[in-house]
Amino acid sequence: MSESPGPKFLVVVGASAGGLNSVIELAAQLKPEMNIAVFVVLHLSKLSLSDVLITRLQSVTSYTCKLATDGEAVRAGHLYLANPDVHLLVSSDDGGVVRLGHGATENRWRPSIDILFRSAAAAYNSRVVGIILSGMMQDGTAGMEAIRSSGGTVVVQDPDEAEYPDMPLSVLQNMDVDYKLSVGKMGAMLQEKTRNGWPPPHPVPPTVSAEARLSERVATAIEDLQELGEKSEFSCPDCGGGLYYTQRAGKSPHFRCHVGHSYTEGDLLFTMSKSLEGTLWVALRMMEERRLLLKKMAEEETGKGWFHSAAQKRERELEMHTHIERLKQILFATQPAARN
Repeated sequence: MSESPGPKFLVVVGASAGGLNSVIELAAQLKPEMNIAVFVVLHLSKLSLSDVLITRLQSVTSYTCKLATDGEAVRAGHLYLANPDVHLLVSSDDGGVVRLGHGATENRWRPSIDILFRSAAAAYNSRVVGIILSGMMQDGTAGMEAIRSSGGTVVVQDPDEAEYPDMPLSVLQNMDVDYKLSVGKMGAMLQEKTRNGWPPPHPVPPTVSAEARLSERVATAIEDLQELGEKSEFSCPDCGGGLYYTQRAGKSPHFRCHVGHSYTEGDLLFTMSKSLEGTLWVALRMMEERRLLLKKMAEEETGKGWFHSAAQKRERELEMHTHIERLKQILFATQPAARN
């Protein structure tokens, strides 16, 4: 097919659990006359065979399918897939440039759907079509809000069709969408959307532009975050730094620390819970080791005839055993299975 730089529309796609087949089905509907470039973030393991996925995508579409490369031009008729463990972004520099980032995870993922969507909104505003497919948790919700507020088009897979409906449902619960469709109907929607003339530009909210710039950097200054929003009462569960509100108005609060870790409310709660569980397991291990050491020392002192000192250590061992049992009760009570 003929290739022309500077696509009319930028289509950004986010998918996670259960989304692979949906991405392939969507790719099969892409037509040369659409004049679009497609960017895809699919949550995959760091060890995933991305080349195999590229081959599968290329087998169903005439678009050029490739792993994104930093600094390459954004071209119509191309599908750019995010590399495992690397953020994918797009910049409006020089008519459109692909950017790769190695900053902190966002919503526990690198690549992050939100980071791609936010950068697209800042660079292409009304020329962006955001699509959220099957997946768990909330990655993509904040990015879709950035697209919506920048004049772009917001599309979600029908949750009744999605294998894992969390991500589409999260978008639907937090904003009005332009389309809720089965994947099989998204090609016709894109055909209709791109058939008309170029959409008029739409102003990009300053917070969207500012956070998109921050996402291109490995770390950010605290002063930069203060420009985006007020400091929250929460600490980052990944690094311990303070969290700032970067999106509070509306229904989907969003948080970021000065290192770059970023969360929706749901992902922040999940990560806090995992961090708490890890801390409790470490505490339990240390207390068990302390109890065993006290027991060993008591036995050694008994053998030496130091009965008074040995009795004190046995008493402390029993106290430690009581503390351990209480900590186990707390730990097991925090497990999801224990709460259900």
